[in-house]
Amino acid sequence: MTYVPAAVWRLMAAYALMLSGVSLMVLIAGIIGVDFAPTEGLATMPVACLIVGVACGTLPTGRFLQRWGRRRVFVFYGLLAAFSAAFAAGSLAAWYFPGFCCAAFLMGWSAVAGHQYRFAALEAVPAELAPRATAVLLVGGILAALTGPEMAVRGKDLFSTPFTGSFGLLFLAYMVGVAIISRNQDAVVEVVAAPARGRPLFQIMASPVVLLAIGAAALAYGVMSFLMTATPISMHQHAGHSLEATKWVIQSHIVAMYLPSLSFAWLFSRLGYQRMLLSGVAIYLVSLGVALAGDGEWHYWLALVLLGVGWNFLYLTATNLLPRGYQVSERFRVQSANDFVVFSVQATVALSSGWFLFHWQWQGLLLAVAPMILLFGLAAWRSKAYALVGEGGTGAATRPSARQDPE
Repeated sequence: MTYVPAAVWRLMAAYALMLSGVSLMVLIAGIIGVDFAPTEGLATMPVACLIVGVACGTLPTGRFLQRWGRRRVFVFYGLLAAFSAAFAAGSLAAWYFPGFCCAAFLMGWSAVAGHQYRFAALEAVPAELAPRATAVLLVGGILAALTGPEMAVRGKDLFSTPFTGSFGLLFLAYMVGVAIISRNQDAVVEVVAAPARGRPLFQIMASPVVLLAIGAAALAYGVMSFLMTATPISMHQHAGHSLEATKWVIQSHIVAMYLPSLSFAWLFSRLGYQRMLLSGVAIYLVSLGVALAGDGEWHYWLALVLLGVGWNFLYLTATNLLPRGYQVSERFRVQSANDFVVFSVQATVALSSGWFLFHWQWQGLLLAVAPMILLFGLAAWRSKAYALVGEGGTGAATRPSARQDPE
């Protein structure tokens, strides 16, 4: 990986810092919400607001990127993230739940830029290095998995109101991220023989390639978010495990989301799109089986680790598949539309996760997602997309390029 350009490593470092807020919120927002929210059923509302912020920010961010370029938008969104961390700390200190939810929403909106880092990484390398660049970038998630929960626990008692200090530490992390991403330079992407705006969006979205990519990413995030959002409450509040044990499970989960990135290029070169997607589906189903087997610490740990690995297989494969379905001139519109669909699904399941947990319990929540996984597995097995992109290894997974309609 040493020959991956410095720009990708810089994006990876900024990605780690900007994603640390998400891992911090995943660990403590629901726990805070149990005492902070008006009712227990709203305990996961801050996490849901975080994801709703992501969903709401995707389409406007696509327009901002097209108008001002990646660097300016990345810096502005980094400053917005820092403001949201300070706002969250102030809301906690004042014990004002609506303010905390608003801060979570703004934190989610600012995280949209972080999700665009992967496309910036793809544009910074030659086509043959695209899977490796994606893998390097997502290694930053491993660092986020460690730093976010650590800031949450170590900042818990810095001030009189628990966890206020956690968001103070997050503010500092975001500002360091802004300093790093401010050095990023937009890649020059040549557009050859392509219309100024490309095809109508509905035509692009109807492509089997784009449909499969969006479906895979939506399943990856939907199932993962549904279970991950409920885990700290189920594990710490319902099953009685300690905050340290819960932190370890969440950290392990997020590390498992990104650690397989180190071998993604190698795996993908041997398995291709279809078998990578079906492997992710199979791992998700095994994760459900482990979680249903009991509520011991190791059940939660192994189930969440498998959940992270399944997410990695599905999401990275979808990330590399999506550029095969659009032309260069269409990239900002399709990327933002993709993120809007994916994170709208994630927001919906996060909003419902608390309700399912308190009404159906942990086992019912697990069973609720099984049909979605099986249906997507069938769709991934029978999809026509593979024939359109030339199913295969690294050469099939390219960054956006100037070419004709893939259909």
